[in-house]
Amino acid sequence: MQKQISEAKKPKTAHAPARHAEHPTHPEPAVYSDPSPVPPGESQRFIKNSRYFTICIYGLVMIVMSAVIFKAIMDFKTTKAWFGQIFGILAPFIFGALLAYVLNPMVHMFYLATGKLAEKTNLKIRHGLHTVISIAVTYIIVFGFIIVTLRYVLPEITDNIIDFANQIPKAYDAILDLTNYLQKHFPDLDIAALTKPLTDTIPDLIKTLRDMATNMVPAIYSISMSIASWIINVLITIIVSMYMLYDKRRLMHGCWRVIYAFLPKKYIPTCQEILAECNRLFSNFVVGKFIDSAIIGLLCFILMTILRLEYTPLISIIVGVTNMIPYFGPFIGAVPGALILLFISPLKSLIFLVMILVLQQFDGLILGPKILGNSTGMKPLWIIFAITVGGKIAGVIGMFLGVPVVAVISYLLDRYLSYRLQKKRISESVVEGALKNMELDD
Repeated sequence: MQKQISEAKKPKTAHAPARHAEHPTHPEPAVYSDPSPVPPGESQRFIKNSRYFTICIYGLVMIVMSAVIFKAIMDFKTTKAWFGQIFGILAPFIFGALLAYVLNPMVHMFYLATGKLAEKTNLKIRHGLHTVISIAVTYIIVFGFIIVTLRYVLPEITDNIIDFANQIPKAYDAILDLTNYLQKHFPDLDIAALTKPLTDTIPDLIKTLRDMATNMVPAIYSISMSIASWIINVLITIIVSMYMLYDKRRLMHGCWRVIYAFLPKKYIPTCQEILAECNRLFSNFVVGKFIDSAIIGLLCFILMTILRLEYTPLISIIVGVTNMIPYFGPFIGAVPGALILLFISPLKSLIFLVMILVLQQFDGLILGPKILGNSTGMKPLWIIFAITVGGKIAGVIGMFLGVPVVAVISYLLDRYLSYRLQKKRISESVVEGALKNMELDD
């Protein structure tokens, strides 16, 4: 009896494990505990997660970039003015880098020449002195050419401009005599429609000259400040170009340090190949076009001298400078030359146009391919696109630099498309086959 009472007083949970053992199909529910329990008395803190933090940073950057791009597009005039100010500040450094880039082949040529001369004469020249000599010889030649141009060509150009200005009243009188002759012999013609713009031009010209005379002192001050600023920018450009030519190894070393630091190691050979090709495209066009334009300007001077055409130095320089612009350059240079010679003789203007046409054909078919070759590999449509867009953005400089810039972009895009096709295992023959199928459907 006492034994039964003692068993009844025992807690029923004592036999729970046995019941679970007898009925394994009903397991006891698991109890999950917090792996990082919060100590008593403290509030739960924010748990760091590097993945979510990175996603938040990327999202924030995308939102900021989208807002900036939207603002720049909606207020394009302010954006363009802001970029113009930035370019004005950095212009000496940009043009200094461009000048160093153009003169680098000449510096390298003199570096090799002085190295060979030192070997033959058994002279030991340090690398720094060797580089200084090469840069000095290059700039002496460049400055010598500029001084000779200013000494002998600039006076001729000034005389041409003064003589042309003196010809304007005579041309004006000749046009009026022509209109009177037409009015007299052809009374049915509406000569007033032709003479009205001419007669209206004279009062406007006189008013403009009076305004210039009234504002002469402020204009002289403004011009003086502009000339002083221009001279300072030219000096800074020359100094920057000299420093870049002298310290180009260190600058390139710094650039490659950045590339190796941030680019995965497996992409380094591809990066080297791409940069080498971009340098070839840009340098071949810029340097080659400069040499080609100098030769065309010199040939224009010789031919105009042989043909005894007036304003030879002025027109030859215009033709040589505008020839830096691909395709349209010779025609752009021909327009002012033809108009200038038209004041003297329509026949001479026609002779000049024929000469420019022959010179342009010689440049396009013989001289240009010899010097430039297939330096850009661009089709004429893309060259026209580059000239148009570059001229709209940066004027004459944009028309010149637009072609190599678009050539580099085209090369990078072609590399990327080839990579994408290769990744998808699509060969060029498949693309050609799709093109042929479309041609058959047409």
